[in-house]
Amino acid sequence: MRRGDRLFEIIQLLRSATKPLTASSIAETLEVASRTVYRDIAALQARRVPIEGAPGLGYVLRRGFDLPPLMFTMEEVEAIDVGVRLVRRTGDAGLQQAAESVLSKVAVILPHVLREHLEASTFFVSDAGANTSPAVDLSAIRDAIRTTRKVRITYIDEQGEHSQRIIWPVAVAYYVQATLIAAWCELRQDYRHFRTDRIAAATVLDEVFSTQEGQLLEGWLKRPSSKAQL
Repeated sequence: MRRGDRLFEIIQLLRSATKPLTASSIAETLEVASRTVYRDIAALQARRVPIEGAPGLGYVLRRGFDLPPLMFTMEEVEAIDVGVRLVRRTGDAGLQQAAESVLSKVAVILPHVLREHLEASTFFVSDAGANTSPAVDLSAIRDAIRTTRKVRITYIDEQGEHSQRIIWPVAVAYYVQATLIAAWCELRQDYRHFRTDRIAAATVLDEVFSTQEGQLLEGWLKRPSSKAQL
């Protein structure tokens, strides 16, 4: 474990502890020698991290201390890098833009070594992904889920038949082959899955629906995926 990662882990251990932690207990958790922990704690204290205590008595982190934002390990940086690349495949323009913004913010605050690793990424994800319809603004759909607002859609089924639906959106499912809006359909009085590439028109309405204190989403989650009706 790199020293920077170890210092981060020591702070995390102290933050979550309910009683003073001895250097030996920290060392056992991190699989290092106790003398290494003593040096690390001294280094953190020199950086004005409010750790109080002494050898043999244990250490505590003073309440109210917050870690500097966005302290990442190499593994976490790689996870963010791959995650952002995968988001590009969703066809969700809003999420794609947000993901790129996250990546740029991370790059700005990273130490030089980690920034170089991010910029010279060895991870590659294909750009191919699910198609979506220009008639569907997935950012608006996600907002409708958060604000529990109904959506009126014009849907085209596999046979090319058009139908008008009022739906209560509960989730968006991103697959390689298709992006689905999971919703309660007022026409069918049941859950349905609507492929975004088959939606010819979509309008978020002012009318809200009841989530039944989470039961609406819970009901959908309990349905076997084989029952999805596109």
